[in-house]
Amino acid sequence: MDGRDLVRSVKMVGSVQGVRTVRSAWRRQRADARALPPRGPERARVPGLLAGAEPGPGGGVVRFARSELRIRVSAGGAVFWAWDGAEPLPSYALPGPAPEPDPRAVLEPDKDGGWQVVSERLTVVVSRHGAVELRTPGGVVLRRELPPRWWVPVAGGSARWVQRSELPADARFFGLGGRGAGPRLRDGSYALWNTDPGGRFGPGDDPLYLTMPVQVVVSDAGTHLAFHDNTWAGRVTVREGEEGAGSGHDRPGMCEVRMDGGPLRCWVVTGTPARVLQGWTALTGAPALPPSWALGPQHARWGFGSDREVRRVVAGYRERGLPLSVLHLDIDHYDGHQVFTVDCERFPDLAGLAKELREREGVRLVSIVDPAVKAEPGNAVFDAGSAVGSAGAFVRDARGRTVRGEVWPGECVYPDFTDPQVREWWGGLYEERLAQGFSGVWHDMNEPVSFTAFGDPTLPRSARHCLEGLGGDHREAHNVYGLAMARAGYEGLCRLRPDERPFLFSRSGWAGMQRYGGTWSGDVETGWPGLRASLALVLGLGLCGVPYSGPDVGGFDGSPSPELYLRWFQLGAWLPLFRTHSAIDAGRREPWEFGPEVLQHARAALEERERLRPYFVTLAQLARLTGAPYVRPLWWGAPGDRALRDCEDAFLLGDALLVAPVLQRGTDRRAVRLPRGRWYDTASGEAYEGPGQVLVDAPLSRVPVLARAGAVIPVRGADGGLELEVWAPAPGRTGGGLVVRDAGDGWEQPRVERYTSRLSGGQVVVERDGEESGVTCPVRVRGVHNC
Repeated sequence: MDGRDLVRSVKMVGSVQGVRTVRSAWRRQRADARALPPRGPERARVPGLLAGAEPGPGGGVVRFARSELRIRVSAGGAVFWAWDGAEPLPSYALPGPAPEPDPRAVLEPDKDGGWQVVSERLTVVVSRHGAVELRTPGGVVLRRELPPRWWVPVAGGSARWVQRSELPADARFFGLGGRGAGPRLRDGSYALWNTDPGGRFGPGDDPLYLTMPVQVVVSDAGTHLAFHDNTWAGRVTVREGEEGAGSGHDRPGMCEVRMDGGPLRCWVVTGTPARVLQGWTALTGAPALPPSWALGPQHARWGFGSDREVRRVVAGYRERGLPLSVLHLDIDHYDGHQVFTVDCERFPDLAGLAKELREREGVRLVSIVDPAVKAEPGNAVFDAGSAVGSAGAFVRDARGRTVRGEVWPGECVYPDFTDPQVREWWGGLYEERLAQGFSGVWHDMNEPVSFTAFGDPTLPRSARHCLEGLGGDHREAHNVYGLAMARAGYEGLCRLRPDERPFLFSRSGWAGMQRYGGTWSGDVETGWPGLRASLALVLGLGLCGVPYSGPDVGGFDGSPSPELYLRWFQLGAWLPLFRTHSAIDAGRREPWEFGPEVLQHARAALEERERLRPYFVTLAQLARLTGAPYVRPLWWGAPGDRALRDCEDAFLLGDALLVAPVLQRGTDRRAVRLPRGRWYDTASGEAYEGPGQVLVDAPLSRVPVLARAGAVIPVRGADGGLELEVWAPAPGRTGGGLVVRDAGDGWEQPRVERYTSRLSGGQVVVERDGEESGVTCPVRVRGVHNC
């Protein structure tokens, strides 16, 4: 808790509610003190010496004096290991049954007195004391898990534990959900507790809204993903290693995972980065496919105030020839900030407004949805929720009383989304949003948040949850609250409009949230550090399996300078979710508010985004099919290139484009690190050879974008139809690309078209499935003069 949280509680919400906020925080702390007494004396425990083993499907069980280790290799290659009898299920990360075991993987004695499981992609070696080594088929160690340690309360209760790992000295760490200081995670400690940072955040703030215990580790030995499937509060500490100079010894990298309770179980996926994300997606579920209109430019502001202001903003885009696909309404369109309501004075005919904008302007409306429900008899949602099941839909404390907190509507209660009955009821409420003409929803404040005057801005940790019928408290349910809410909304929208793909993105979530939609940065601070954090978040989330995300372009709070706004806008135009958004007192974010020069360059960025819409559609479809994020780190195709591992100021958009945003004030030229191969500057056509670093122009009018030689990119032609933009292959090389055409916003299965490019007699030849005759759309070749 810092001073700005208290200011928000009292000043922004109002002094009366500010007093209630203090009272709510006091009640929360009293409830926890009563229901969660001090742990008291604890006994430390380690596995002890090896006692025996029992082979089983895909692996088996290795027994020690004081614990047992279960190992199972799945048919898809993912490795599961767990202590103390933990199983893959139940799990919020897995969408269905656990993967079938690989019958070829067998638990067998190891030559050093331990046991091992040899599989196609990984060998798991267990020592006599409980250390677990993950080795490549060639015997190189990817990761060494030291014997874990538990602390068990003498009086009973959940054991806390720590798992320490050693990694190669050259390893680099990524992931852990949304981290403003990423995407590469430097030495430090990272909390696993979804948190509202209090109105704004920058690179130094941790944790943020969306944490998950998913590590992606890249080293010369290979790439792997490690997922500790545990929803409790925890902390991950990483320390990069150091290679010894000359004859000196290497200092290995270190990772330490500490959890306050819950099972000690882990999944590991190895291979190339593409294979790792494909395996992770196979394990946790394919990303939800956004409707194609959700890949266009979007605009939001907390404080539109009325339908008149909405029309003014949309007309401003139209009159200036700026494309706009979506406009978002924040909490100010509600009646008294109460969810699933409309302020009929300011929006007298919201459904008519939505229809008008969609039919005349091609602009869809998206609504905010918060989980907090005003605790007031007569409030339709409160009354309906109170009648769900035998005990009502809302979270209760250890004494069985409904937990109350302070949010925008005042005193509120919180649906327990870990209860299937509650999810079904809540999903049905979205019928009201659809009747108001909204085409999609964005979930906010769902960490969940209760305004606080001190301490953690969330529910009491002792609050009780259903947890799919197993029961438990908020310590276990907190991190998956946003994930379960997203599931409720997504499944409800699917039931209400079964012929349309839902559009939903959520501020909070957990591993597997991609099944229900995407996310955004939350309230990133306005400033150049916030701009850099925006890119870090999108890259890190993509590596955790959440491919659709983006920042509040321009920053949420404060007033960006024209230069900062334009550079943020130019970055946003190359990210999956392209949305401007700002706080009620932070000023407007329309491009024309920053002067004619900014407007001119913003128009160019918007037009290029629209020209590339078929490419974004293709990337969205491929993300669903393969798990590959739209936005990828430069090392994606070459994880062995150490210079690329350390590059954090540029990214790949798919396989074809390299985007180098401007992240510093006053920059008109910048260095760009290139992966291997030939790359063309898309503005000048100049060719560069990688690997290496080049200096390129970055005028205020654009950010540097380079195309890979041989790339075949689907774009929108001047007539609105599909065209193929082909960048000439380097001599002696071939290229290609995949195209998935826009089949509408239903559930039609995608059809992937495969194209290749090659040089023949000085001409670029493009073929589909090996035949020139298969290319039925116009082709535009660029870069031929450099062949």
